[in-house]
Amino acid sequence: MVEAEGSSGEPAKVVLVPYESAYEGRSPFASSTKPPWTRRYVPLVDSLKSYSRDKLRVDALAGLTVAALALPASMAYAELAGLPVTAGLYTLLLPVLAYALLGSGLRTVVGPEGAVALLVASALAPLAAAGSAQYATLAAALAIAVGAIFLIARLLRLGWIADYFSQSVLVGYISGVAVVMILGQLEKLTGLSSTYSGAIRATIDNVAHIGHANLATVAVAGGAFVVLILLGRFLPRWPGALVVVILGIVVSWLFDLEAHGVAVTGSIPAGLPSFDRPHITGSEWRSLALPAAAIFLVSFSDSILTARSFAARHGETIDADQELLSFSAADVAAGFTHGMPVGTSGSRTAVNDSMKATSQVSGLVAFGTILLILLFLTAPIRYLPSAILGAVIVYASLKLIDPAQWRELARSSRTEVGIAAITSVVVVAIGVLPAIVVAMGLSIIDVIRRTAIPSDAVLGYSEADQRYADVGTHPDAGITPGVVVYRIQERLFFANAHFFKRRVWAAVDGAPKPVGHLILDATMISGIDAAAVGAITEVRTGLHSRNITFEVAHATDELREQFSDTGLTSVIGAEHFHGTVAAAVRACAPQPRSISPE
Repeated sequence: MVEAEGSSGEPAKVVLVPYESAYEGRSPFASSTKPPWTRRYVPLVDSLKSYSRDKLRVDALAGLTVAALALPASMAYAELAGLPVTAGLYTLLLPVLAYALLGSGLRTVVGPEGAVALLVASALAPLAAAGSAQYATLAAALAIAVGAIFLIARLLRLGWIADYFSQSVLVGYISGVAVVMILGQLEKLTGLSSTYSGAIRATIDNVAHIGHANLATVAVAGGAFVVLILLGRFLPRWPGALVVVILGIVVSWLFDLEAHGVAVTGSIPAGLPSFDRPHITGSEWRSLALPAAAIFLVSFSDSILTARSFAARHGETIDADQELLSFSAADVAAGFTHGMPVGTSGSRTAVNDSMKATSQVSGLVAFGTILLILLFLTAPIRYLPSAILGAVIVYASLKLIDPAQWRELARSSRTEVGIAAITSVVVVAIGVLPAIVVAMGLSIIDVIRRTAIPSDAVLGYSEADQRYADVGTHPDAGITPGVVVYRIQERLFFANAHFFKRRVWAAVDGAPKPVGHLILDATMISGIDAAAVGAITEVRTGLHSRNITFEVAHATDELREQFSDTGLTSVIGAEHFHGTVAAAVRACAPQPRSISPE
């Protein structure tokens, strides 16, 4: 039994075990049991530990639905990128399998994606003619280059970049993407087409010509919405999206909807891709470096934002470094199978989530389904009306805009609501990449704003809590006459150095006179820079000129080392450092005089 000092300074009977024997020489942050590499690098293995037949049924239905949506969507994105539709179809095979095995997002769906397709088109347009064999070869090589950048980022452990996407950015981004996806389906729902680019301009143009909409297409879309709403309301366990896809194919075939002007998926080439390396020159590889970096940034940012948004709904976490590894494998697989760079599909992820998918088993089912369809079942898919796809995507997208999340932000901070709103507007008005750049900039500015005006307090001893606490929130807290205890809850650096000086002098000037000692509670000061050294030196000199001592309490070992390295320990004096606030106050408090007997 060892006696350890309590927060009140009184000895407390506590059992203390030597660190080395308790932790057996390992880091206190290292797991006591190291999981096997399969669980560390193949998250699917961990998901299967508590798997059940009910989960398999749910995941299988989700995977079937996602596959039915992914097939025509991948063809559209391939055409958008200037590639043959086979490039989009092949990207639904090994890349999807790679992410299902390695991805940390339990419901995230990868494959051809709109923003990435646009970047591919802009990158390859100067290098080859769209639709040519050389163009397709360059697209495959570009996918491998993107995968290589993902791998380098993983080896350098750059997953921390994702930590700069705050909750406000996540909410704003996913809401903006939902709006873009909804607006992007208007042409499918009405049978109209616009010559304008951009979600807003195209929507305005389509609305202006709504009188020319194809009535049969509108009826199909309306019927799909009715079925989805009714199933969601009265039969929530039914796979609504899959039901409307199957009904759409059957109705389209029976009534020959294509003859009535309803757009359908059309013929899909059957067969599987070969596996080989794209053959391009060294100069062509170099020309792909910058576009590959841009696609990496968009793909990774979009993936993290989407995956974390959906994971947060289920109380789950996303491993950013593992995402780098999984996307590296997915993109390289796409390149070696004549595909295109991979992105995260917000719409299909939304559908997967709405189908209550529980793990990446849904991804395995989607992979198997696409494999079978490409081999044997391409004929029925050709009848699927595009309006059905549009209705399913809109229905899933509407669920992404969660008013509860916006209310949470509003309760937390109006600034966060502003960041979320700006992010949403930029996503809709300008695009995904500018929105990500703007959102990161706003998040960084918000971090600087918070650290420039950190929380601080004057402390007093609270008998109720048996500790030193903020006198502003603990009216019972008592102060020691002549002693001011000041705490600042942030790293001291150039952005808040002037704030620190101003608040220290305000605390001293506002205290009952006379003041003989200022104690800086350094518990929450994680570090200092040159500006902080200057500020602390200035405060200590100013206090000394007023005959006020400057004391430091509860500084961490790392902070004490920084104080020593920067010369602050010599300026302040080693005797003015104390292990606890209580010890500092006892050292500063006037001691009662002993009276000698006469």
